[in-house]
Amino acid sequence: MTTYARFRCTAALVLVSLTAACASVPSSGPSARQLFKSEKAQADKIGFSILDVSADSLPAPELAELTTTAALEQLASNGRVDLLGPGDVLQVNIYEVGISLFGSGISLGNGDGGVAANTSVKDQAMQGVTVEDDGYISLPYIGRVRAAGRTTEDVRRAIIAGLRGKSQAPQALVTVKENVTNTVTVGGLVDQPGRQRISLARERILDAVAEAGGLKEPATQSTAILRFTRAGRTAETYLSQLTPGSAADLQLLGGDRIEILQKDRSFTVFGAAGKVSEIKFEKAGLSLSDAVARAGGPDGQQADPANLFVFRYEKDATAPNGEKPLVYRLDMTRPSSYFLSQRFMMHDRDVIYVANAGSVQTRKLVEIFSLFTSPLIQARAVTR
Repeated sequence: MTTYARFRCTAALVLVSLTAACASVPSSGPSARQLFKSEKAQADKIGFSILDVSADSLPAPELAELTTTAALEQLASNGRVDLLGPGDVLQVNIYEVGISLFGSGISLGNGDGGVAANTSVKDQAMQGVTVEDDGYISLPYIGRVRAAGRTTEDVRRAIIAGLRGKSQAPQALVTVKENVTNTVTVGGLVDQPGRQRISLARERILDAVAEAGGLKEPATQSTAILRFTRAGRTAETYLSQLTPGSAADLQLLGGDRIEILQKDRSFTVFGAAGKVSEIKFEKAGLSLSDAVARAGGPDGQQADPANLFVFRYEKDATAPNGEKPLVYRLDMTRPSSYFLSQRFMMHDRDVIYVANAGSVQTRKLVEIFSLFTSPLIQARAVTR
């Protein structure tokens, strides 16, 4: 057999082998046609459908209620922060002139054997006077005085009225030693959780978060969720939606509860993308264009830009499990799709699949064929 004949025989064997192995050429995933070629039965069984994304078919953002402050603003309420309530601890100072109830007003043995009245002012401090569950405090010589629902000035006047006729020119001073009624509770992912007292300056939500030392990891300004509870009603929004002094930055009232939460959200990328991985959102609203960019973008050598898919479970009350599987398809060869991808908001646990171009397998086969046949072509050229 001549050299040329042997070359032709070897080349034919290589071609047959490569053709037989065409189906086993490695790739990063199937093409769009392969992806749904034999899925009709499963589609009917699972109940998923494929939707081409358009301006009329953009899905609603996940947790859309968190991107608005409407529910929070509905909790706005007028109220006072200077009224006492059960559990508050007061300090009561009573001042008397002359003969007093709380201190001796008589001076014995004044030098001439007589008795003289002491006209100096005497001060009796009563610390730890607690407002009881029924709203009253109890004081010597006065009895029970209603404090709940009153200001310290109201209680001061009531004490003076109770001492009239019993003490000479009585005066009183009432201060709050420990405030329970006019406080808010700040918890969750803040540096210093706990109870905070509201002053007459009327602190707001963002003031309380700052007073608590700000956010604590893993919460960030972009991902932190504010849960606000007032009078048994609760509203949630992303903390980033609040601006200082805005209508949503509510003035605080006693009993309000502030909690900072963090909801971990991520999406997964497969196929002909820059990297196959699970990626966290890292901000409240993440668009499809942002998500693809974070994944490294479509592979320029393998991706089919006309077939970008997002696999998702959408809430559907009519579905057996309350969720309906959907596949959204975006054709990135159309300029309009780049605008739509900025409005298409990602959901937690979404799966992005970048399809392989149909020509990828053929191109890889040609490359492998060239790799095997190049030495044979060179050998033929040498033997001539």
